Amino acid sequence: MRSLIYIERLFNRFGDFLGWLSSVLFILLLANVVYDVVMRYVFNDVSIAFQEMEWHLFSAVFLLGVPYAIKAGGHVRVDLFYERLSHKAQAIIDLIGTVCFLLPFCLLVAWFGIDFAKESYALGETSGDPGGLPYRWIIKAMIPLSFFFMAVSGVGMFLHSLNKIVNPHLLHANVDKQ
Repeated sequence: MRSLIYIERLFNRFGDFLGWLSSVLFILLLANVVYDVVMRYVFNDVSIAFQEMEWHLFSAVFLLGVPYAIKAGGHVRVDLFYERLSHKAQAIIDLIGTVCFLLPFCLLVAWFGIDFAKESYALGETSGDPGGLPYRWIIKAMIPLSFFFMAVSGVGMFLHSLNKIVNPHLLHANVDKQ
């Protein structure tokens, strides 16, 4: 049963990496916005590419941050009743929610998003604005990729819930050691 906890930790490390990557991209977004504002208001120079890079980076921050939020328990849920339940009841709700809602939805969006990105790549889609960014397919490919990552985080949440039910004593002992 310790192997179940070990597998959960592997999924959690992946989620932590996505959170770190999202935070690095957020810092790049901040630098991009500052540069764009300074260039616009101090030097009266506007760059369409930098403006588009803002929403590309924002999209990447959001799309990679959601899998981390799932891993960290920062996702939206109705806590009015949930927080009053026992750990085992919370784990059962999380198991059912993951299997019935999270995983099917994420895998469905990831599956259909692949064609969305492939079509953009095949068309050689670029920005519609002069001076905009080329390779629009890159940001469109982030959609199925991030939903796949959300499904991976969902598996980690599933394993965490399973560990709460099967190994409650090991789970608490390992949390205290970390």
